[in-house]
Amino acid sequence: MRNGGLAESRRVGWLIAGVLSVVTAGWGLLEPGIYVGLIAPGTRPGALSQDVITVIAGVALCGLALAGTRVGPKAELVGLGLLGYLFYGFGIYVIERVYNFLYLNYLAIFGIAAWLLVLGAVDVVHRTADEATLPRRFSKISAGGALLQPLIFYPLWISMLIPIMVSREQINSLYSIFILDLVFIMPAFLLVAVGQFRDRSWAVVLAPVMFVLGAVLIFSLALGELVKPAFGSPVTMAGLLPPTLLTVLFLALAVLHLKKLSFRPSTYSPTQPGLSSQSSLNDSPAERATGSGRQQPSQPGNCRRSPGSSTRLADALTEDHKYDQGRTHRAR
Repeated sequence: MRNGGLAESRRVGWLIAGVLSVVTAGWGLLEPGIYVGLIAPGTRPGALSQDVITVIAGVALCGLALAGTRVGPKAELVGLGLLGYLFYGFGIYVIERVYNFLYLNYLAIFGIAAWLLVLGAVDVVHRTADEATLPRRFSKISAGGALLQPLIFYPLWISMLIPIMVSREQINSLYSIFILDLVFIMPAFLLVAVGQFRDRSWAVVLAPVMFVLGAVLIFSLALGELVKPAFGSPVTMAGLLPPTLLTVLFLALAVLHLKKLSFRPSTYSPTQPGLSSQSSLNDSPAERATGSGRQQPSQPGNCRRSPGSSTRLADALTEDHKYDQGRTHRAR
């Protein structure tokens, strides 16, 4: 595994995102009046629960940033999931135009979280995908769990959008959910699910990021239902049970995936001649676990073999040998 731990630039980014989130969400908890007149009254319990979860997520990100090089790849994946939550949560305030005096903070956290999430995902895949292994059976279970979100929310949101489209109605709140879910979150879950079904190691690495994001985000919805009595509304089982069950599901998937995920040191150099830079990403978990398809250390007198080409190389050498024997026979 190459260059473990958080790089200095990303440590600073995580720390900034964490501090800004704690300050911004903490202000919302101490002064809930900043939302009055800017969000629908029915969504105020959700704003409260989101601020509570955001403070916790921000503190966790600060802790990971301060840990620096002591952060292992699994903790880094959890941190990326928390960044995804900040992207989603503050994206709601940005898109819904919550123009209070903290709006510039919303913009800053939304943008910082987005870029840190993209750059962090690319970097962690680059550093760890070659060594990532996961039992094949659980990989399929994890893929099915990732596929659950799109299967639920694509039909749900589209069925809600079609009547609005037909009536040409412009809704005044929560339209950000359609944008964030249909444009970013559901496609990400879908890519990770398909990637795991196709035994792609990048999907094995990034799946827990999506599970952490899903668990934290949906837990915010469950908590929002529980605090409704503080705003004069009753708690309903229809509003509490589904997000609670989904939270438990995604939390279990995140914990089990991280527990079963392992990073085995590579026994070959990715820059050796004939080695495809994409071969490690296309290897199945079984191949990565057994080492099949990997380049073996070269022995004296033997040619180096690259993944996926050993048979072709042997055939070519055999043909060359036969050709040389034929030329020698004709010369005699």
